[in-house]
Amino acid sequence: MNAPHGTDRAAINRITWQCRRGMRELDELLGQFLVQRYADLDACDRSTFNTLLEYSDAVLLELLMGRMAPADGDIARLVRAIRITAAH
Repeated sequence: MNAPHGTDRAAINRITWQCRRGMRELDELLGQFLVQRYADLDACDRSTFNTLLEYSDAVLLELLMGRMAPADGDIARLVRAIRITAAH
């Protein structure tokens, strides 16, 4: 993946590594979103994505599977975007 405008190669490598969770479902959802949509995110959404990557695998799985609703509106919007990306 080419580094998106305003994002250096080291940052992309770090984010790519953080998307590898060791759980197939999470790896596929996060990896697909990273490849298909990350380059189009603005700085605020990139920051929100980084925050989402700090969540535990258990919480992240519940959010991305739709079994738990995030309280934070920015996280909720990004979770929806990840789920929509996976559905296509």
